[in-house]
Amino acid sequence: MAKEMHLIGYCCATPTWHHNGSWRHFESDALDALDPQRYENIARILERGKFDGMFFVDVQMIEEVFGGNFNANLHQPGQTWLLDPMQLLATIARVTSRLGLAATMSTSLYPPFHIAKAFASLDHISGGRAGWNVVTSANDNEAKNFGFERLLEKSLRYDQGDEVLEATHALWDSWEADAFILDRENAIYADPSKVHHVNYRGKYVSTRGPLTTPRCPQGSPVIMQAGASDRGREFAGRWAEVIFAIHSSKKHMKAFYDDVKSRVVKHGRDPSHCAILPSVDVIIGETETIAREKADYLNSLVSPELGVAGISNSIGVDLSNYPLDKPLEDMEITQGPRGMLDVILQGSEGKTLRDAGRAWGVSQMNPQLVGTPKTVADHMQDLFEGEACDGFIVCPSLTPSSYVQFVDGVVPELQRRGIFRTDYKGLTFRDHLRS
Repeated sequence: MAKEMHLIGYCCATPTWHHNGSWRHFESDALDALDPQRYENIARILERGKFDGMFFVDVQMIEEVFGGNFNANLHQPGQTWLLDPMQLLATIARVTSRLGLAATMSTSLYPPFHIAKAFASLDHISGGRAGWNVVTSANDNEAKNFGFERLLEKSLRYDQGDEVLEATHALWDSWEADAFILDRENAIYADPSKVHHVNYRGKYVSTRGPLTTPRCPQGSPVIMQAGASDRGREFAGRWAEVIFAIHSSKKHMKAFYDDVKSRVVKHGRDPSHCAILPSVDVIIGETETIAREKADYLNSLVSPELGVAGISNSIGVDLSNYPLDKPLEDMEITQGPRGMLDVILQGSEGKTLRDAGRAWGVSQMNPQLVGTPKTVADHMQDLFEGEACDGFIVCPSLTPSSYVQFVDGVVPELQRRGIFRTDYKGLTFRDHLRS
């Protein structure tokens, strides 16, 4: 049986996602961003397309690195505000039956017990479709919103993350699979001998257990992760079942793929149990000309200045005092997350900060695939069969129409080529990823 690619839809519970000008387009649903029906509609589209799942990005602050305030991100909708994705996914679970449902939660801010209970509950509510996108926070303003003065030193955050993963897995395992007896006649609801204290104590976190939520259908949620630094890749090699990657070329995708797969093997895991999915932004047209015209118009709505503010927020460095026409190679930036900074600087020769801001505003440095269903499928197939990825995180340039066009055009093309499922083969998120 031929290997089939995996597809996961990218979502944010906020007006715009990667494309900072899309909210101005007449087809956009961005003005309905507070309405849960917006996200339920997107989920139904993705499930109709047999996607493995959808996941929500989340942060715990309004960005204000650029210029030392949040003006740029509120004047136009950059990363402005966010609804809580866990509550949205609970509503989405009721209008879908197969689609995996993942949300972001930080190991730097939330205690293991809270994380374990939240995702075990979502897994029960969805019938085994929960996923956790694991992040380590990078901005002290997030810490301050949770009552801490600052985050741990950058070099220690993944150490803390390892402990949180160890503790949450111990909590999920604190109920054995057959703990429930449910014997009305003999008045035995559960076997207490199959529910256990955890008594986990690490350097950064501790938890007593047992979890107050019984063992969930999958045993534990699917673990997603997006670290690009060396330490982040090592963390992924140990824990991740899905990796959200950002790379601008096949060469960089392939190098990342080979490196992370080798780390998965080093940790004694099956490399097929870790799906590496680079993010792609898509614009589909009936012809190449129509697709290009759609992209040109949509991209004309982008604000380069807001894009620079987005870069500032991403790397944690205020770029407001740099001239927009300053060449990138002349900018000495040593702060910020190294992995993301490397992505931004890929192919930076001859580019200015304005160019980088425009590129960020269009797709946050993700490849923007523009073409017919056939040519977009050609590109995806080339990367997939070239072992540069196991599938894709699909980010719509315009919601919901980009998803509709992808599902109605590209998905059937991939199915005809035998490289994407025609129907779900299992019930859970993990089933989809391993089938």
